[in-house]
Amino acid sequence: MTFMDRIALFEPADFTALALLFGLWAAIGWRVEHPSATHLSTSQIMADYRQEWMRQMVHRNPRIFDAQMLGHLRQGTAFFASTSVIAIGGTLAVLGNAERLAGVAGEITLMNDPTIVWELKLMVLALFLTNAFLKFVWANRLFGYCAVLMGAVPNDPDHSEAFARAEQAAQINITGARSFNRGLRSMYFALASTAWLAGPFTLIIAAGITVTVIWRREFASASRKILLSS
Repeated sequence: MTFMDRIALFEPADFTALALLFGLWAAIGWRVEHPSATHLSTSQIMADYRQEWMRQMVHRNPRIFDAQMLGHLRQGTAFFASTSVIAIGGTLAVLGNAERLAGVAGEITLMNDPTIVWELKLMVLALFLTNAFLKFVWANRLFGYCAVLMGAVPNDPDHSEAFARAEQAAQINITGARSFNRGLRSMYFALASTAWLAGPFTLIIAAGITVTVIWRREFASASRKILLSS
């Protein structure tokens, strides 16, 4: 079966739903990282707090609390990276038994699509999970860089390089958090992509719900109001 033959197995609604899924994923990611100046996202607000954290660290001695906090951040990224690997392994296992999946899915959705269709749909799920894994691993490494930079901050607040190095640590910390958030969004849309197994219109609904949940958490959540209440 040629590539064009495989493409012909899908309906225009499938391509529309898939384009919407990736379009919403890219759009909400850009909006979260580039919000308007008058309505910041939760991620941008937290970036300011991360900078303030590093400024306060310069005056804190000993810095055991800061080391513990960064350790918790690295544990979180490691946990989600491990979860992504397990999910990828499960998806690949299902791909290896796609004929059985096709039979079960066909009974549920009443669609008699060939096995290759179900395999391609699962590959979209694997793609999002792989991207999430890579983002979590990079975030973990960036938090490691941040730990080194924090260790390089002089203990004397009056040192000429103290706040400059603290600012470097803050920027690396913010970059790590950005990568972590990108990984989380990939996992959210990975879950949404599973709805494609039930058809393109189900995928459109799932993508819409996912982007709505992310938007609410970033721009209209109770936690955001608390962060802005100071």
